[in-house]
Amino acid sequence: MKKRLAMVLAAAMVLSTTACGSSGTAATAAPASTEAKTEAAKTEATTAEKVENAQSTGSLAGKKIAVVRNLAAGDHTQQFLDGCVSEGKKFGWTVDTFVTDGDDAKAQETVAQVIAKDYQGIIVSHGQLSYSYDMLKPARDKGMEVVTFDTMPFKGGDASGELLSGVTSTAQNDQALAELSLGYMMKEFEAKGGKYPMKVLKTFMGPGIPPLDRRNEIYTKLEAEGKIQTLEVIAPSDSANARGDMTNKTAAILPKYPEGSVDAIWGCYDELAKGVLQALNDAGRTDIPMYTIDVSNDDIQLMVKNPDVWKSTAAVDPKLIGIVDARLLALKFMGEETPDYFNLNACNIETTQLNAQTTMSDLSSIIDGWGDAEDPKGALYTDEIKNKYVN
Repeated sequence: MKKRLAMVLAAAMVLSTTACGSSGTAATAAPASTEAKTEAAKTEATTAEKVENAQSTGSLAGKKIAVVRNLAAGDHTQQFLDGCVSEGKKFGWTVDTFVTDGDDAKAQETVAQVIAKDYQGIIVSHGQLSYSYDMLKPARDKGMEVVTFDTMPFKGGDASGELLSGVTSTAQNDQALAELSLGYMMKEFEAKGGKYPMKVLKTFMGPGIPPLDRRNEIYTKLEAEGKIQTLEVIAPSDSANARGDMTNKTAAILPKYPEGSVDAIWGCYDELAKGVLQALNDAGRTDIPMYTIDVSNDDIQLMVKNPDVWKSTAAVDPKLIGIVDARLLALKFMGEETPDYFNLNACNIETTQLNAQTTMSDLSSIIDGWGDAEDPKGALYTDEIKNKYVN
């Protein structure tokens, strides 16, 4: 897997939305000018040298950081944590990880305990918009460095509010993930001679979960355009057991929809989709194709075993997210300027590209751009386009 990450952490780059994969509808901006590329390369080299020097000389050794992940302890979570830990160890850090299983009260309590101890930095994943500012402000007040993933610490819990000063908020390019997933879904529908609107069973959690809300923007746009008719929204009541809850809820509604009455299932989040798949298998329903977001080794095997149903998934390498978050934290420790917002590229993975031997580590040789944070078109989002990505 490519790991030339310095370019994504350069302080001056050209801005665009980007995506990789064989299908999709993600937008791209015009190429950077030669002068802009030259200036970006100069900044990249300087940043890269400082990061590499910190790793080789151990100048940041001895730091103690915490990673708090507010999702279930699945394969995707483990790969994210592995990225944080492996990269942190290169800097000579002690990296402690905490998984709070989507329990928001537990997440807040865990972060408070971390802040009360002798940690110099914290990475928080999947904190809710409603409480993340208040949860993380004591860390910044104490002088801790903070990087978040899919966590928007906006003052007042309002996405139009003020981002907590000094924090870098990272995310997958959720709009691009939805564009790729839904774009491929519509492409297959059209190839079968389907006529719009598509009749879709939608999985969702929210509103109030920033990454899913951003994905939902693309979905609702297609609804407004008459491309999608939502037959039903399937949502878990128990986020700590989302997969099992989704199995039960899907099983309850499937009898309402005979074969031929549903064109597709859209899975905004893979953990929800796996619960839906179990219900489909239990009912012997292979007539409804499913298109999802996020990927793990478990997902890959389920896709390969259920190719008639699970057609594709759009994703970002979860280990790469952890690596990038750790590097951003290192830059903060070095006193380097870091962006307020940073999005990672999305890729689309089609089930037909996989086989029973495929693992996450193989995807870089199968999917163009997978596992590579290097983005020649630019991926650092600043305040001037903030609203497009966080509202």
